[in-house]
Amino acid sequence: MKVPSLVSFLRHCSSLEHIRQAHGFMVPTGLLNDNVIFAQFIETCSSLGYSSYAYLVFTRKRPKPNVYLYNTMINVLSPLEAISLYNNIFFAGLRPDTYSVPYVLKAVIRLSAVEVGRQIHCQAIGTGLDSDVNVATSLVRVYSFCGCILDARKVFDGMNVRDVALSNAMVAGYVKMGDVDSAWKVFEEMPERNLISWTSVIAGYAQMKRPKEAVMVFRRMRVENLEPDEVTVLAVLSACAHLGSVELGERIHNYMQKRGFSRKLHLNNALIDMYAKSGSIRKALDVFRSMKERSVVTWTTMISGLALHGLGREASEMFSQMESALVKPNEITFIAILSACSHAGLVEMGRWYFNNMALQYGIQPKVEHYGCMIDLLGRGGYLQEAWELVRVMPFEANAAIWGSLLAASNIHGDTDLGEHALQQLMMLEPHNSGNYTLLSNIYAAFGVWDESGMVRKFMRDTGVKKMPGGSFIIVNNRVHQFNAGDTSHSEFYGIFEVLCEIFNQLKMVGHLQKERIELLDFDE
Repeated sequence: MKVPSLVSFLRHCSSLEHIRQAHGFMVPTGLLNDNVIFAQFIETCSSLGYSSYAYLVFTRKRPKPNVYLYNTMINVLSPLEAISLYNNIFFAGLRPDTYSVPYVLKAVIRLSAVEVGRQIHCQAIGTGLDSDVNVATSLVRVYSFCGCILDARKVFDGMNVRDVALSNAMVAGYVKMGDVDSAWKVFEEMPERNLISWTSVIAGYAQMKRPKEAVMVFRRMRVENLEPDEVTVLAVLSACAHLGSVELGERIHNYMQKRGFSRKLHLNNALIDMYAKSGSIRKALDVFRSMKERSVVTWTTMISGLALHGLGREASEMFSQMESALVKPNEITFIAILSACSHAGLVEMGRWYFNNMALQYGIQPKVEHYGCMIDLLGRGGYLQEAWELVRVMPFEANAAIWGSLLAASNIHGDTDLGEHALQQLMMLEPHNSGNYTLLSNIYAAFGVWDESGMVRKFMRDTGVKKMPGGSFIIVNNRVHQFNAGDTSHSEFYGIFEVLCEIFNQLKMVGHLQKERIELLDFDE
């Protein structure tokens, strides 16, 4: 067998028997000493799940492997074995090169072993490898992944030459830490950008619930004639969902169809979520029905969308269809179906799902499920039952649970429960003005104006400020953002005139109560 034929054979191996045949041929012919062939042998073993076989051959190789083979072996071993073998490079009298360090740092990331990463960093400084851009990129990734963003930035700033990969690593590090503004600054300073650069920033804005900026960056990317890939599409669909931008979402959907992305399960799931959150539940259902493959995420996303639109019975029917399709619900599915029952006021149905989670489906309710059930009972007027569930559940009630009780107290006029819920929320969320607003409204609804005034006075005395509400709307492909009290919009006066006219019309037909309107202004 000639050398090219052996390399081809190794690339087409499909079993341990094939590997042994290749090994048996390489030993008597001396081809184990050919580094290129041996490297291919290692990679073939790894691809078939037999890295331990390759490592056994590697450790018995004579003459000893060079650093090229060490690098190949490090790259395919488990993290602990890779780090151990990297250290053996020094004992073998060899020096790591610009491939050794990035390969072993991948193992460090998988272990989240930042102190090991620091040791390797020190070794790289000692050997002068820290000035290599590939080594620096790997170090930035290690420090960023382990939450040491200042160390990552120090490595980044210490490089005189920065390529796209290094800058992308720094951008991704800031995005991971939630510091998308710093990520944007690095992005803006990049002399050259690729699709990864743009996608990282778009995803960062989407993750931080800043969809307006995410869409802005996406539009700018398209102006520069970059074609989005699957990851970019996923990120911008998330932004569209938060923004409620069905027009842009539809264009992304059309783009997916042209590029053949419509067969991608995770992208279809994102489409369902986007359409549901953008108010187009029919289109969400159209996407769902067109899918040939559906996972539990698909079913859960559709149930969540129906819940969002108050379609509780349709959500329950979807749950039944999922079971008929032999797809097992998970914890998130039950959060979705309980939420659907809550929004539709289906108390008995919600009780059935909650009580049968463990009995029929083997899923123990978590605090989120208790929260959904308490919200369902509260909305339905079963305040005592909701309160009893808070007392007996095996978890500490969180702010969401106390908030739902406070909201239920506001709806059904239970001042005692409202006071108790607010006392708990004051410890958990002392600066959340919405909680105080709800209790003040409860008092005002019953004409207890002194108590209502005391709540507002307490807010002023403790420095709790009412957070202005905000909303987005897209008109002619432009995102318009509105915040309460903000008069900076170019069409402000025209918008205000229309709003006053609507307000007066509602007031004339009795849809607004003067007393409740006055309560909304806390900035006296």
